[in-house]
Amino acid sequence: MTQAKKQMHLNLFVLNTGHHEASWRHPETKPECITNIHYYTKLAQIAERAKLDSLFIADALVLTPAVQYKILGGFEPLTMLSALAMGTERIGLIGTVSTTYSEPFNVARMFASLDHISGGRAGWNSVTSVGDATALNFGLDAHPEHGDRYERAKEYLDVMKGLWDGWDDDAIVADKQSGIYTDYETKIRALNHKGKHYSVRGPLNIGRSPQGYPVLVQAGSSDAGKELAAETAEVVFTAQDTLEHGKQFYTDLKQRMAKYGRRPEELKILPGFSPIIGATEAEAREKEAQLNELTSQAFGLIRLSNAMEIDLAAFPLDDPFPLEHLPSIEQVKGQKARFQMYVDMVRKEHLTIRQLMLRTASARGHYTMVGTPLQIADEMEAWIGQEAADGFNIMPPYFPGGLEDFTSLVVPELQRRGLFRTEYSGRTLREHYGLQRPAVKIPQPI
Repeated sequence: MTQAKKQMHLNLFVLNTGHHEASWRHPETKPECITNIHYYTKLAQIAERAKLDSLFIADALVLTPAVQYKILGGFEPLTMLSALAMGTERIGLIGTVSTTYSEPFNVARMFASLDHISGGRAGWNSVTSVGDATALNFGLDAHPEHGDRYERAKEYLDVMKGLWDGWDDDAIVADKQSGIYTDYETKIRALNHKGKHYSVRGPLNIGRSPQGYPVLVQAGSSDAGKELAAETAEVVFTAQDTLEHGKQFYTDLKQRMAKYGRRPEELKILPGFSPIIGATEAEAREKEAQLNELTSQAFGLIRLSNAMEIDLAAFPLDDPFPLEHLPSIEQVKGQKARFQMYVDMVRKEHLTIRQLMLRTASARGHYTMVGTPLQIADEMEAWIGQEAADGFNIMPPYFPGGLEDFTSLVVPELQRRGLFRTEYSGRTLREHYGLQRPAVKIPQPI
């Protein structure tokens, strides 16, 4: 008897006109639509017709001068996903909210609302944010240190789960004859949390949502990020630039789970994957070249300077990359894992500043592949088969064309191979991912 192949999970990472930094200049994209909800509804419906697990919306809480050269910012994620919930029926809806620059009571209430609105399709991508410029929008002079952010994030998550568990599933009685709406005395509880960073009484002023609480997603790949994910996350989005790096990350993170009493299947790892697809490999290369020709040197310098936390405009673009001028990994206040990835790329491939700009223009260090639908499917199957991923966070280089190429050419090939669903079997995001609905836990002060 033939053993069934492992099914992969596919998430669509929605980002304005696409993930290549020059996508807005592509002749087929419409940058004027980035504040038009009907544009995003169309993308969501394309993904849903292909039976993808979910949509993912990232977020940043600052506008930088780089907006002169590239689309930055846009809709607030939960507002956008609430609108998309009305234009879709089955696909999951994952939004990003920062634990550094928001309050847990408000955020717990918003995600419970989204889960109710969507019929159980909500997911929360928790991030700790980056950059001193962000801090200035929230009354701080500097962005908190990396370790402090993750300590705060852990307490934040505990508070959120405690608030979501404050209502039993059957707390609403709605007995018109007796006049009792809820069993407030025994089935609704205050949290009464008093911790280092938060003091939250509760309970929430909205009942327990269809999924119990939204699917918990994280995107950190630093050591602190992996440790928090091993303890608490149900889905992890990560940037891994090679199959070998993907295998190392996958093994490391899954092995960390045991000390928290968790099984590997309770966490789905979805590396970012940006496919540039052509009927032939030559055609795919032409698409890549067209996008790279549209890249802005000015924007590339700003992007890399921010990631490396050094002003690269002071160095010749075609000289060896100035590694000796970089801060140490311990000094990095932003995305430590991304910083280290770029350093490793430079060392391994002996890149100049200009070469690193182009090397990361398509997906900011996420795995990018240029090829035919069969080649793309082969690579995705290899990552799944070699335990480098449980699926992928798909990052089309431009919208809608790059998404349509993937859903019409690659997804059918994955389905033919028995690697991806042909129909949804459930209605909630937890069901799509094969995750258990959490039982109510009586909140205890932390």
